[in-house]
Amino acid sequence: MTPTPAVGKDTMHQNPPPITTTTIAVAYAGGDERRGPVTMGQANMIRCILRDDPTHINIHDVWPVPEGTTPAAVTDALRALAVRHEGLRTTFPHPPGAAPADQVVAAEGTFTVTVLDHAELPGDRAEYAESVARAARAGRFALEREFPMRITLLTVTGQPAYVALAFSHAVADGSAMAILREEFAELLAGKELPELTSLPPVDLAAVEASPAGLRKSEASLRYWERILRTGPQEMFAEPRGRRPGTDEEARQLTLRSRRGARALAGAARRTGHPEATVLMAAWCALVAHRAGQDSCVTAVPSANRFHARVARSVTTTSQDALLHLDVGVETFDALVTRTWGAVLDAYRHSQFDSVRLWEMIGRVTAERGSHFGRDVVFNDVSALPAPLLGTDAQDRDDAEQELTWGPPQALPTRLLAFTYRTAPQLHISLWAAPSVFTPEEAEGFLAGLVLLLEAAAAGDVPMEALAEVTGVRPAERGPDWLRVDGCWVSPDAVRETLGRAVGGLPVRVQVTEATGAHPRLTAYIALGETSLAPTEAHRALTALIPAAGSGVLAPHRYVLVENPPTEPDRSDAWRRLEIIEEGTGRSRQV
Repeated sequence: MTPTPAVGKDTMHQNPPPITTTTIAVAYAGGDERRGPVTMGQANMIRCILRDDPTHINIHDVWPVPEGTTPAAVTDALRALAVRHEGLRTTFPHPPGAAPADQVVAAEGTFTVTVLDHAELPGDRAEYAESVARAARAGRFALEREFPMRITLLTVTGQPAYVALAFSHAVADGSAMAILREEFAELLAGKELPELTSLPPVDLAAVEASPAGLRKSEASLRYWERILRTGPQEMFAEPRGRRPGTDEEARQLTLRSRRGARALAGAARRTGHPEATVLMAAWCALVAHRAGQDSCVTAVPSANRFHARVARSVTTTSQDALLHLDVGVETFDALVTRTWGAVLDAYRHSQFDSVRLWEMIGRVTAERGSHFGRDVVFNDVSALPAPLLGTDAQDRDDAEQELTWGPPQALPTRLLAFTYRTAPQLHISLWAAPSVFTPEEAEGFLAGLVLLLEAAAAGDVPMEALAEVTGVRPAERGPDWLRVDGCWVSPDAVRETLGRAVGGLPVRVQVTEATGAHPRLTAYIALGETSLAPTEAHRALTALIPAAGSGVLAPHRYVLVENPPTEPDRSDAWRRLEIIEEGTGRSRQV
């Protein structure tokens, strides 16, 4: 549900201008004209395209061009890709103010290539090409009419060097970009591309709309709802944290580690599980440990390419698999075993109607009196058929272990990781929200991940020893913080936020425990002359929660009284007051 991140900011102004700028119109023909409903992945990304900053939602890539290639060969290869893949010939007609429901595939058309010719490229050629591609992300794609790739050919005295591209996320995701990059290179090498085996978007939409596809979507919604109703609403609920959904600017931190690659391979051999499973277990173990949680909820955006019918489809399959992993086991080996099944379960439930999903998220979080935060994202793209975002040019394979800081970007999550390679180096880029991770803590987190893998390669690791093994310390919370409904909650933060929600009326929040039950929150509100119902107080509070401080969850029960007691800091004094009305704003118990 989130795009591939922008890597830094536009730096074109720092580089010498091109000698000439030329625009070439490239005609294509030979495909089939088709029309059909949008896929679930397209609908999900179109929702973001219509809402979000284009520089955040559009995606980009840079394709190196082999020396000696002619400009005509480049445009011929691009034309062949457009004819081959229906997704690249797709537009989404829709009336103003409405989201597209259909996609239209053109049989023929034109696209443009902007040629920037230089006397020479700047010293860091790959970084310059990257900046050109990033700059093209600015500006919203016109879904109803615009070709979904913005193409810039960088040449040196007429000789092609790079193709810098920005893509509409409605037709491509990271996997699709990797497929196109691979096929582009093969076309330039004179190779014949194999027959397509994965479904084009129109056919994929038909599969999703079939009875089996609809049952799959319904099962996915039930799976998500179970996690939303019972799992932690914030992974990083702590006094210094911000609420999920409040963007911060975070710098890119990149780990390149031969140590990590050797350790991951060794841990996989010793446990008998795939490297991807071991890495996911290590990630979840360390995230939950750092967050002080007994489970890890993490989005896994690249998970829904595991089926052959979409494995090499040039479209967007950008829908999250949502992994909810209980880390309450004694050893790391036991967690790896548990991770295998949990990941498969998450993958099976990563196809859904995104409109209905967000309606359900809104309904469930209102009933629970919470705000679900997509706090943690782990995107393992190491198995894709070609490098992404120019990471091949950035790799330094001789690094035993290094951590390097890169440019900042807006971060709509608290912790975002991209795993680009697992061999011969473990290559991970991390964006950690400054409100919960100092630079030293972010570095310590990635270094701790390698230490955990090294320990797991040597033998089983007790989960209670994670702090000792990794050097990562759990979050610190004040003595008033407690777990309520599976979430870390600060009653003081609840009281302060509820007080603002009800216009400054006196509020007291008490923690009660029924026999054999978990802690529950009861809020007393002194109305004075104000007219207010429990459901109204609940609605007012839940409206503030997305922008409130961390640790806010709605009370289970609202008790309305006329005036506060003479000793408002004593809980028993509030309990002795005459009750005007009591109730809950939750329409379902959690």
